[in-house]
Amino acid sequence: MPEKTTRATGCLRSETSEGIATITIDRPPANAFDPGLTAELLEVLPPLANDPGVRCIVLRGTGRFFVAGADIAVMRDLTEQTQRAMRPWVDVQRLLETAPKPVLAALNGHALGGGAELALACDMRVMAESATIGFPEISLGLFPGAGGSQRLPRLLGAHRAKLLMMEGTRLAATDAVRIGLVDRVAPDAEFDETIAMTARALADKPTRTIGLLKHVVREGLSLPLEEALDIEFAAVLELIRTADAAEGLQAFLDKRAPEFTGR
Repeated sequence: MPEKTTRATGCLRSETSEGIATITIDRPPANAFDPGLTAELLEVLPPLANDPGVRCIVLRGTGRFFVAGADIAVMRDLTEQTQRAMRPWVDVQRLLETAPKPVLAALNGHALGGGAELALACDMRVMAESATIGFPEISLGLFPGAGGSQRLPRLLGAHRAKLLMMEGTRLAATDAVRIGLVDRVAPDAEFDETIAMTARALADKPTRTIGLLKHVVREGLSLPLEEALDIEFAAVLELIRTADAAEGLQAFLDKRAPEFTGR
């Protein structure tokens, strides 16, 4: 039997099995984030991101929520000190974005404000049919200031993103997938099975190749084309030294399915 490891901290459960690491956020009643939850994620994520045995990371919540956003009891203290204490939420997102492997946001429930921002930093978003997603900060006199105001326009375009944030729109799953905010919607009764199948499919792919692909897309976006192409070619030269590239090409010639190892 493949080795299975489970770890629990204050508000997190982390389970790794067959190359898939699942992090579950469990901070009742709504999985709102505060500096404590952020610190836990910053401790748990780096080892998983750096472990070559982990081929896919899944992030999900519990109950009716993925993550409801920032803890209002903390945010009501409108001081610079509080904002700086909450700011490392963007460091969590950066870890997900730069992880050299696929990261799947399993939106089991409502993803609002900072929860939607967290989902945007993942490579794929699969949403339960009954869940909603959006940026309601405007109703509090705020805007999405922990990554949302920057990642959402890059995903949807500046105009549509600005309207969603200005209106504080909370989208049903069908509307979210229609505009490209999430990638797939699953019926509630089939959600866990869909997540398991999607994570398995991602974990079976050439992990190192995916890591390099994420790198060239991320770094190239802000560069002139010629500079971005140089980054791409440098990654290609690294890619051709991987075992998975050799396996993929040989499998094609052998007319068989490749067996990637992530290396």
